[in-house]
Amino acid sequence: MSQIAITPARTLGTIDPKLFGGFVEHLGRCVYGGLYDEGSPRSDERGFRTDVLALLRDLRLGVLRWPGGNFVSNYHWTDGIGPKDERPRRPDLAWGGEEPNTFGTDEFLAYCAELGTSPYICLNMGTGTLAVALAWVEYCNDARNTEWAARRRANGRDEPYGVRYWALGNEMYGPWQVGMMTADEYVREATRWARAIRMLDPGAKLVGCGETGLTDWDAVVTDGLAGLVDYHSIHIYTGSDDYWTNVLQPHQAERAIAATAALIDRAAYLKGTVAKPAIAYDEWNVWYRSMPEDTGRGDLAERYTFDDAIAVATYLNIFVRHCDRVKMANLAQLVNAIAPVVTTDTAAGVQPIYYPFLLHARAALDEAADVRVDGPRVSPDLPAGASRWPHRIADLGPFSLVDAAASVSADRRSLAVTLVNRAPDAADDASLVLRDFAFRGPATVTTLTDGHPAGAHGDQPPLAAGLAGLPPLPGLPGLAGAHLAETVVPAGGRTLALTLPPRSFTVVEVPVTASP
Repeated sequence: MSQIAITPARTLGTIDPKLFGGFVEHLGRCVYGGLYDEGSPRSDERGFRTDVLALLRDLRLGVLRWPGGNFVSNYHWTDGIGPKDERPRRPDLAWGGEEPNTFGTDEFLAYCAELGTSPYICLNMGTGTLAVALAWVEYCNDARNTEWAARRRANGRDEPYGVRYWALGNEMYGPWQVGMMTADEYVREATRWARAIRMLDPGAKLVGCGETGLTDWDAVVTDGLAGLVDYHSIHIYTGSDDYWTNVLQPHQAERAIAATAALIDRAAYLKGTVAKPAIAYDEWNVWYRSMPEDTGRGDLAERYTFDDAIAVATYLNIFVRHCDRVKMANLAQLVNAIAPVVTTDTAAGVQPIYYPFLLHARAALDEAADVRVDGPRVSPDLPAGASRWPHRIADLGPFSLVDAAASVSADRRSLAVTLVNRAPDAADDASLVLRDFAFRGPATVTTLTDGHPAGAHGDQPPLAAGLAGLPPLPGLPGLAGAHLAETVVPAGGRTLALTLPPRSFTVVEVPVTASP
């Protein structure tokens, strides 16, 4: 039995909607044949797949990152504007194949508008130049009669787009990146770019290129860009065929966030800066089965299991608990390539990792509340070599079988709790215990559990009646399933009893009130 103690009056930080962000890259079938498919009967007149758009809209994405990723380091944005039949085809040096450039800046920003999300553009610091980057910012944001603002108007957009978020390159530390740099080289170049972009657009929010938050690169970059950027990015993927490694490896993100925050604090102290960059965890996911070197192609068509959904739910709990420092997080990717949404020519369906993101984004309130779990813990055997990712997590244990996060509304009248039971076989008769507060009405409890594998037609299970605002989701052959159940239970006093099924994710939404 686990006791989850929650103190609604003791908050950890404000939850930024960008915590539930996404990422789409020109990679495999993520863009072409995924969210964008010209000529498809499933697409609108702009080429946007309407079935995919509906599924992504339900995720309530706070921000969307584009166009890469590795792809951006050889991407020239001017290839992707103007009449489509005049746009050049270019070799894709990151993932192979050809880039037709029919989905470019205007298409991306129109897509963000359809989703109701903030756009986040990554600048090409590989083969790109500062002049080209400034032209991109001018095209998107300038209201004057300048050359690139006039080009935007000629392409059909009179008003500036107002793109606020700009990344200064992607993973420039890696030999897989076109234009790889040392950390010192990167700081010199990023300093020039940051200062110039702010001269053109003082409102721009700039993201410095970090690594994992744990490396010498991160130390050099946080020191060198202190006072110049608004975010420091980190990327960590996890995943393993070993159950415990797979569901516990997301805690490496917790270590990375703590280390990055310490580096940022150190740099601010040494430089005497008041404003500190937030953390943008702008690439994260479970990803280990489908790698380019395994398939000979860069499609990364990962097929997810329910255990992966447990890991994704844990990641999101971690981001909520650390929302004082993490102000942006981007699930990579969204469609077809390591993605929650997958398509064929005639259908779009979802994988199990779709559901914890959906439920988290729907339930999250204004601020994270302090939460403590007292219950069974586990120190499992985590065999060396069980994961293709070199993360060591055994020293972070023992781990609670139940992982928890909580959020409260600004008026402290509503509470949402997200609970992951990672026990593979045992249910947990848990209790939520409020400190200095009481439950004041029925609780809505939504539980996600493993579903049977999809049948011959790949039908996904229907959503619970209480989620009727979301239509049943058509599936695809071979996709694993998931089961959603929603109940309403009476809640009063300071304790609420729950049964958490094994290998499950549960969301509790309930009104609360301060008690004497």
